[in-house]
Formats: sequence, C-alpha cells, structure tokens
Amino acid sequence: MAILEVSGVNKRFGGLKALDDVNLQVAEGAVHAIIGPNGAGKSTLLNCFVGKLEPDEGSVIFNGTSLLGGIHPYQINQLGVVRVFQTPEIFADMTLLENVMIPAFAKRDGSFKLNMWRSVANRPEVNDEAEEMLVEVGLADQRHTISATLSRGDKRRLELAMCLMQHPKLLLLDEPTAGMSRADTNNTIDLLKRIGERGITKIIIEHDMHVVFSLAHKISVLAQGHVIAEGTPDEIKGNPKVQEAYLGGAQ
Repeated sequence: MAILEVSGVNKRFGGLKALDDVNLQVAEGAVHAIIGPNGAGKSTLLNCFVGKLEPDEGSVIFNGTSLLGGIHPYQINQLGVVRVFQTPEIFADMTLLENVMIPAFAKRDGSFKLNMWRSVANRPEVNDEAEEMLVEVGLADQRHTISATLSRGDKRRLELAMCLMQHPKLLLLDEPTAGMSRADTNNTIDLLKRIGERGITKIIIEHDMHVVFSLAHKISVLAQGHVIAEGTPDEIKGNPKVQEAYLGGAQ
C-alpha cells in the first residue's frame, strides 16, 4: 500500500524545467531512495512534499491527503511528515534533553517560541518521552550536555531523536550522512535500520551509494528532473541508463 503517491509533477523556474512529469509511489514502511547527479531535481522534489514549493502541475497525496493547494508546512508536519536536512537543525546552546523536548510542543501548536519554554519543560510526560528517544539513539548519557559540543555524527543522532519525538509516519532525509566519517556513516546506517523497526516510512536523498544500497528497498533515479529508472538496489546497480547517467560504472 502506497503512503505517498506523486503523479505528473512538473516544476519550472523560468525557462528551466526542474521536474519533468515525476511519478512515484512510496510503499508504507519502506525505505525509498531518490538518487541522481547534482541538479537532477532531488531537493526540489522534496520541497514539494513539505510545502516549501508548489508544483506547476501534478499531485502529491500523503495518506489520502493532498500536500498541495495552500496547505502550510506546519500542517504537513502535523500529518506526520518530518524532514531531516543536510546540516543538522538543532538548538546549539541548549542541552540534548531540551532539544528533544521542544518538538513535542511545536508539533502540538504549529510553532515554538523560546519564551514559552517553561510550559513544556515542566511537563513530566514530555521529559520522560524525550529521555526514551535519547536512549533510542544512544545519547542518553549526554542528556545534559550542551548540543554545540557534539560531533557531526552525534548532532545527526540528536536530530533524529527530535524527529522521533514528533511520531513521524514519513521521514524525509536529505543527505543524512553528508560530511560524516565512515564510522559515523555506518553508525547512522545502523540507527536508521533500528528506526525502521518502528514502521516509519523513509525517503532518502543520498549521494553515498554505500548508504543507499545498505538501506533502500526501492530506488528512483532522477536525471534532468525526470525519473529514468526505478527498481530494487540490484536492479539499479545493473541498469545501463543509471550507469551512464550517475553511477559511472561503479557498483
């Protein structure tokens, strides 16, 4: 069963066609990777899923609800769509525990103001759940550490704990291992596999094929805004169009 259905999506920027009749079906509970060279339209497509961009034509249906037509990004988030950016988005001067508590408040009200912090910080049930999320990502022993001191890999783990606090149904990951060492990359792969046990559907944009082939159930390949191939990791590895457009013969 598809949790996300993308049909005939086109997006132009002046004379440039960034997305050209894109069609995708993302199965519930699956890991669906979107790969392609720089400028292929991957981030543009993701922006159409979260309300940052409106396609010129086409439809994007999540769990039976259109994500287009004026729906606000915070409303899309409240439906269960959560995005992870290339650079971890955290509150650097706050502790790990405080960072993880904030999304619970923001998801409920659609926004968060730091001067409202006391009303969420004093809610024991929020504190307890945030502690559980830090255990889930392996950061519980650093709960009172200021977030700015974390390594890039640990900042990513913290951001994922913040995402889990929002109880996502669909997690959008835009190059989740960018700039990481191989050790941090492998740790992130393991963490995403554990998160997968929660049944969360994931869409991953990633250039590191080690990450893609380790996680993806299905892969869509974009080139010049158009889906040129789709299939399992083994099918994509052996597809000559993909080799020519992106993988360059490497497997």
